[in-house]
Amino acid sequence: MDTDFHFSGQQSVYKGKVREVYTLQNDILVMIATDRLSAFDVVMPKGIPYKGQILNQIATKMMRATEDIVPNWLMATPDANVAVGVACEPFKVEMVIRGYMSGHAAREYKAGKRILCGEPMPEGMKENDKFPEPIITPATKAEKGDHDEDISKAEILERGIVSEADYAVLEKYTKALFQRGTELAAKRGLILVDTKYEFGKTKDGEIVLIDEIHTPDSSRYFYAEGYEERQIKGEPQKQLSKEFVRQWLISNDFQGLEGQTVPEMSDEYIETVSERYIELYESITGESFQKADVSNIQERIGTSVSDYLKTL
Repeated sequence: MDTDFHFSGQQSVYKGKVREVYTLQNDILVMIATDRLSAFDVVMPKGIPYKGQILNQIATKMMRATEDIVPNWLMATPDANVAVGVACEPFKVEMVIRGYMSGHAAREYKAGKRILCGEPMPEGMKENDKFPEPIITPATKAEKGDHDEDISKAEILERGIVSEADYAVLEKYTKALFQRGTELAAKRGLILVDTKYEFGKTKDGEIVLIDEIHTPDSSRYFYAEGYEERQIKGEPQKQLSKEFVRQWLISNDFQGLEGQTVPEMSDEYIETVSERYIELYESITGESFQKADVSNIQERIGTSVSDYLKTL
């Protein structure tokens, strides 16, 4: 749930919702994926066993599978929960791209909205229908504990959050990554429904992909088999994402709104969530999940990172 390392050359630590980022000398970042679980921009009181390892390993595989079309920050993964890469100045927007009307988009649509972040959503759509073309619906990056907020391209440019030239690159990269992600998912019998990408700029001015990509925390997947039939019958889609956690929270009267209390997650429920994350890993990667040794996880991570840093 928490780390407290002091690596060689360490300059600062940033603790996000689920990741802890250590900035070292020479523009090196050490990003540790914890087992914390965030939903509705709220960090849950209990962690999910192996979740950090799962997210880190999926993100690593997806970074490697897309580095030919979009440069990324990643240098190495010296530990199951750790990624090491180049420090960047992050853009203060998340590039959310949606191929289907699901999740947040569907909730907005049901509320009567037909424009999302400046992008039109056609009349007559049902939840989980495919958009004619994927739409980019950016969100402002929230500080820990705050909500991300929808924002349009026009607002981003008007407020000077991103320059027009840089935004054109972010748009191009977002579409290319989503296309590649869609192709990778199709090979696994999955549909990449929606996802988010984060970008940063290196000290040399290069725009690169940062953070995680195509993980169940940052993306929503449907099973391709039976998708059409379920849509015709108006049935819920069988999906791979942490949406099942969000739905459980909603059913327990929690959506991160003021005055609401996070419902108690029993040990039994947490175990089922962990099992679902392992299922997600194996479905998305097509590989059997190998649990890392967690008997002394802090020592394991500390040793792995320190040994790697000595090679630089």
